[in-house]
Amino acid sequence: MSAVSTARRSVISEAVAPWSEIAQLLRGGEAGTLVPVIIPRHRRRLWWLLPLWFGVFALLTGVLLSAGDSDGLTGAARDSLAALSYVLGFLALLVGGLWWWRSSIVEIEQGTNGVLTRYGAVTRTLDPGRHYLWHPWSRVEFVVDTATEIPYSAPVMACPTQENVPLRSIEFFLKFRITDAVLFVRTIGAGNFDLVLSSAVQDAIRQRARRMRTERAYDLRGSDVADMQELLNRQLSRYGVRITGCNIPDVQLPAQYQQHLATRERVAKERAAYDQEWGLTRKRRIDSLQMDIERAKKVRDARIVEVKAALNRAREEVAQLLEEQETNAQRVRFEIETRGRSGLIAAENEARAQRRLAQAYRDNRAVLQYELARRRLEVGATLAGSAPRPVVVRTDGAGGGDTSALSTLLTAQLLPRLAALPSAQPAPRSAGAADGEG
Repeated sequence: MSAVSTARRSVISEAVAPWSEIAQLLRGGEAGTLVPVIIPRHRRRLWWLLPLWFGVFALLTGVLLSAGDSDGLTGAARDSLAALSYVLGFLALLVGGLWWWRSSIVEIEQGTNGVLTRYGAVTRTLDPGRHYLWHPWSRVEFVVDTATEIPYSAPVMACPTQENVPLRSIEFFLKFRITDAVLFVRTIGAGNFDLVLSSAVQDAIRQRARRMRTERAYDLRGSDVADMQELLNRQLSRYGVRITGCNIPDVQLPAQYQQHLATRERVAKERAAYDQEWGLTRKRRIDSLQMDIERAKKVRDARIVEVKAALNRAREEVAQLLEEQETNAQRVRFEIETRGRSGLIAAENEARAQRRLAQAYRDNRAVLQYELARRRLEVGATLAGSAPRPVVVRTDGAGGGDTSALSTLLTAQLLPRLAALPSAQPAPRSAGAADGEG
């Protein structure tokens, strides 16, 4: 089906055409008219009955001629006429049969359905393809396009809005498809469906426009019309038609109001331009600020890197100093430990030597004491052997001795002389004994 211009209303009608023009009319219409239904111009006539009746008559004639007397020339002529009648009868029956077969062929176009009638009553629908109608009074009454989505344009003029301002026109475009061919052709037909569809579309558009304000009339363009499609489907389903899609492509306002809207649009465009310019200026300022911020961030990052580097260097220096101090401390500790260990070893050696010396001293002292005791005994024995004899001068008169003064004087003079006499020399002492005494 060709696209119909939305500048004027589409017209739906049916056409009478021969079988050869059905496809062209269904796909292209006629002078901008939508033709979903074609009434075929039938080629079926009952002329094929004439050769059939003639053949039957010729066969009966031949039978009658064969039944007569066949003697003589008359019989030969009857036989010849009978044979000729048989031949003509068979030929007539063959021609009538071929004529009947050829006239019973019906080809239904792809995407369409044929409505088959018998004696004027609808019997069934024919699918696309070749069919044979052997009954003489069976014929395809209608060929209905049931596969194509047919576009339909319905402009609504002088449609008032909520403020009762009549809009110049509202273009409404829809697509419909015939789902039940028999219900469509028998209930309403193509011509009547055009009026019903136009009235339903205008009513739906006017109801929608009544709910819109005039300044928002342009919002109807491309708006959601699912509710209108559902309403039209409820109204047209009884005719075997289903709306597959619809929209509002254009809305035209009155000239004066259009100028007013043009002024508003110009102001809106100027405002949009100013907003855009301000947005660009704002964006430029924001970009410059962001650049400054990024630059400051880079400077901050560089300084942070420098501070971190200085901190790392300080940490390295501190770590180095700590390592040096720790090394020095460890060296001093090692020296102290070495000196202490050497002192300890020396003290231990000295203590060991002192202990050994004490041990030796104890041993030597016991020996020396023994030797000294022995020496003392020897010296005592020597002294005892060479000691002077004591002179006992009795001056007390208890024994009856001389106690005169002369004897006393003589004794006093003799005692020093006796003391001066040489006595026995003692034996020499050994060095060990001297050390023991000391």
